[in-house]
Amino acid sequence: MLVVSLGLTFAVSAHAAAGCRVAYSANQWPGGFTANVAVTNLGDPIDGWRLTWTFPSGQQVTSAWNATVTATGADVTATNVGYNATIGTNATVSFGFNGSWSGANTAPTSFALNGVTCTGGVGPTSAPSSTPPPTTPPPTGDPMAYVAAMQPGWNLGNTFDAVGSDETAWGNPRVTEAQLDAVRAQGFNSIRIPVTWSNHHGPAPAYTIDSAWLNRIKEVVGWALADGFYVMINIHHDSWQWINAMPSDRTTVLNRYNALWTQIAAAFRDASPRLHFESVNEPQFADSSGDAQNAQLLHELNTSFHRIVRASGGNNATRMLVLPTLHTSADQARVDELTSTFTQLGDRNLIATVHFYGYWPFSVNVAGGTRFDATAQKDLTDAFDRVHNAFVAKGIPVVIGEYGLLGFDRHTGTIQQGEKLKFFEFLGWYARTKKITTQLWDNGQHFNRLTFQWKDPELFAQIRSSWTTRSGTASSDQVYVPRTGSITARTLALNLNGTTFQGLYQGGTALAQGTDYTVSGSQLTLTASALTRLVGNRAYGVNATLQARFSAGAPWRIDVLTYDPPVLSSASGNTTSFAVPTQFRGDQLATMEARYADGRNAGPHDWTPFKEFDVAFAPDYPGNRITLTDTFFAAVDDGARVTLTFHFWSGTTVTYHVTRSGSSVTGVTAGAARVG
Repeated sequence: MLVVSLGLTFAVSAHAAAGCRVAYSANQWPGGFTANVAVTNLGDPIDGWRLTWTFPSGQQVTSAWNATVTATGADVTATNVGYNATIGTNATVSFGFNGSWSGANTAPTSFALNGVTCTGGVGPTSAPSSTPPPTTPPPTGDPMAYVAAMQPGWNLGNTFDAVGSDETAWGNPRVTEAQLDAVRAQGFNSIRIPVTWSNHHGPAPAYTIDSAWLNRIKEVVGWALADGFYVMINIHHDSWQWINAMPSDRTTVLNRYNALWTQIAAAFRDASPRLHFESVNEPQFADSSGDAQNAQLLHELNTSFHRIVRASGGNNATRMLVLPTLHTSADQARVDELTSTFTQLGDRNLIATVHFYGYWPFSVNVAGGTRFDATAQKDLTDAFDRVHNAFVAKGIPVVIGEYGLLGFDRHTGTIQQGEKLKFFEFLGWYARTKKITTQLWDNGQHFNRLTFQWKDPELFAQIRSSWTTRSGTASSDQVYVPRTGSITARTLALNLNGTTFQGLYQGGTALAQGTDYTVSGSQLTLTASALTRLVGNRAYGVNATLQARFSAGAPWRIDVLTYDPPVLSSASGNTTSFAVPTQFRGDQLATMEARYADGRNAGPHDWTPFKEFDVAFAPDYPGNRITLTDTFFAAVDDGARVTLTFHFWSGTTVTYHVTRSGSSVTGVTAGAARVG
């Protein structure tokens, strides 16, 4: 496979500082290729764009996505679609297409944006920096405006917060200026840099911070400030490493905590006001006597932090300071406790912070929480309403210092893709309505810090869209068609979210309303004839990918899949490595139930029959198996047969029996699958 990649900077106008940067890359094979084009606007904001070029070798475009692409001979024009018409200064839009070629596939080297030929430079002498300009500070003394200017934010997770010898201890690369430039270019205005100090200071009583560590933090903070970020630093995993011992050793913990903040405050005394400090991450206390003591201990930490920073002078006298609730929880009792601290401090340059990882059964995929349903939505709206009413409504800004899904700690596939996208779309919108700033938790699983690409571009497109608008979604992003037998129409419920439905597309081709699909209210129905055409020879798996487009926001992808009920086979193994041989036959696993013959729930989390995805069980699609973990068998009665019910996204359920005898496990099939 040949890969062609061009990174070019072009001027769009000879006047003022207008320009663009185009990255064109192509993966080719004999007779065909796929190309991606990223256009970065370096000039004034653009509302509606048209990119033109000529193929040097007469290539032809056959289909496209995220743009409408037309051609006359070798001359090509790509224009925006509704959801990506606006390109702000230093913002980027991307689109792609498939094409054909013969003889040669020479990459284009000349582009024009909105009719103006790109000439290879920006301004009279030099190309512009890829670094966005600094963010304009808010009005002095306006904490709400300060925090509003921080939106949106991103976490440099699993780096300086890593518990180890240095910032690479948890597998992420060293931070570079280019990394921060790349994150800034994604549209983030603030960056939270968590820092764990426990392995980087000396003994009592001085607890002197290692100079190399402190200087490295200062260096990276300086890069971030130079990029125009609002920057947050904190005391991070120290919270559970030693601060949590405060109930039994208050004096030692407080002395150590105060010594660290005294040194941190002094080191950053004269830093830009766009730097702010967070007292402690996710505060927690072991062996305490209950909520009242926990609240008092956190109050003592927060007020001690506040006193030390304010007394250090310089910009610290008025610097914005971030105070968390206990566990950074949005529960009402925790919010009330922090409200009391704010009232006692009487300092308007304070920010309240909580974290949000969603309704727990959905966030980790346990107890049947496979969907972002009404219960999961209400959990979110209740949490955001509580912090809005307690703080924002009274002029106290709120930052959700971390948000995401807890299942991401294992991998981002723990939560089904469409349900995941609905969660992030809804979260971004509701945070905006409540004037809450959000900071995405990224421990390296989202933004690749070496290639500067998103590992899941579809997810980030939905997150980015949520910062400014709503996107339409649907009840599912999958339509299952049986491998054999008649094909019937399939209906999805559209969640318009204030948008209007614009059409259904396959690549750049619009499907015909009335023939290929119908829309009745919020019901989108794919006709039997369209599905028959789309699945073709009905090979297992995804046969076609459609895109529902709306008047605003990101499009909604719909995969059309062919499946047969999965087939499971008998097996034997042991508690550390047992796998159910599985022919998935185009289907995908949603969840698993486990029950004993007497109806009791089996396995861990025995309050529910539905076990935790990737903890008790996990599908292995390339390996044609479903693994059952030692965590699952550790909570299974010896000698007792367990009936497993596997639920698949097609609606099919398949049952299976396993029995543990010591460390040995036998598994047998339990009859035919039931198609939902």
